[in-house]
Amino acid sequence: MNEPVWLTAEEQRVWRAYLHATTLLEDHLDRQLQRDAGMPHVYYGLLVMLAEAPGRRLRMTELAMQAKITRSRLSHAVSRLEKNGWVRREDCPADKRGQFAVLTDEGYEVLRRTAPGHVTAVREALFERLTPEQQKSLGEIMEIVAEGLQPTEAGADLPWLR
Repeated sequence: MNEPVWLTAEEQRVWRAYLHATTLLEDHLDRQLQRDAGMPHVYYGLLVMLAEAPGRRLRMTELAMQAKITRSRLSHAVSRLEKNGWVRREDCPADKRGQFAVLTDEGYEVLRRTAPGHVTAVREALFERLTPEQQKSLGEIMEIVAEGLQPTEAGADLPWLR
């Protein structure tokens, strides 16, 4: 086994600053959403994805992939959102095993009421602390990181499988 290339002192500083900032930001947004809507940040993200989907519905597997959470964690989250009346499940007519998560009118209204406070929290915690140039750089950096980590479709990098 090859010896790892250890982080330099500067890389270690940047890595730890990133971890610290993202942990604090996620906690800040979770607390704001719990206070204003009684939901964690991940649930808010699910409602946003459904609101932006055609017909305010997505297959459960697609929603789990977009949210980057396991199907079991998604199932638990959707059960809680169903209990609140914000989401309902519908069977997929084309696939007996498949289900859709559908944003209800009540869920859409909760999202509409919660969004202004959430965007204010995001703006105050992140964007107001950065110059426009820093915002642009952060966006470019995060796009590069996300692109490098984004899973490819099965066989997408193997043209002979198509």
